[in-house]
Amino acid sequence: MKTIGLLLAALVALTGQTPPPGSAVRHLVYEFGYNTKVASSGNGTGTTTVSFWKAADGGLMVSGTDSWWNTARPRATNTCEVYPNGTVACTERPYALSPIQLTLFPLLGRAFFKELDAAGTSSWQQVYEVKAALLPGASGVANALTTWKCTYSLQGKGPIPKAYGAISLSSNGTLEQQGSRYLKASSKQTIAYDPTYKIPLVVSDTRTHLPMRSVYSNDLVELKLIKDSVHQPKT
Repeated sequence: MKTIGLLLAALVALTGQTPPPGSAVRHLVYEFGYNTKVASSGNGTGTTTVSFWKAADGGLMVSGTDSWWNTARPRATNTCEVYPNGTVACTERPYALSPIQLTLFPLLGRAFFKELDAAGTSSWQQVYEVKAALLPGASGVANALTTWKCTYSLQGKGPIPKAYGAISLSSNGTLEQQGSRYLKASSKQTIAYDPTYKIPLVVSDTRTHLPMRSVYSNDLVELKLIKDSVHQPKT
């Protein structure tokens, strides 16, 4: 497992739903790679800026903005509610999630990793739903609003050497579309998780879509945290 870099990224001004006055807002910036390795530059790379705050019903309101490398403007901000178990509900237009946000948003659920024991070696099943219009690849054109049932089996692998307390986990699951089309995808993830600050530090997610879609059957999403308004990620 690669350790976390110290690179800084400028926060992108968010244009989505704003938090209520006085609410505590946390900001994260991740470098990403889409169908390529995560990096600070190059085709298929960029940064995603995430801000979140507590919702009135106990979930989190999460806004994410993807900025692709070598493009003049960031993509439109997507704002959704993320419930403690990882369920994501995008109930305001454009109802959208990018492939990067589809990987990241559920992992920000406040109770997503609650079954992880102190040794970092526990195993459990996580079941949640994603209700959104999913953006296919980097095209920026949303599919129809739909609901996906996501079922994952997670296994803690213990502390990562020289990674300041981060825990390594493997996660294998399925995404099943609910409704008339019944599309499916499998997902294999490797996660470095910070149990102190309760956020994923590094994520690698390979999704395989069923039925197969030729060269578009696989999505690789890699994420690496580079900035956190609560604390500075360490190498």
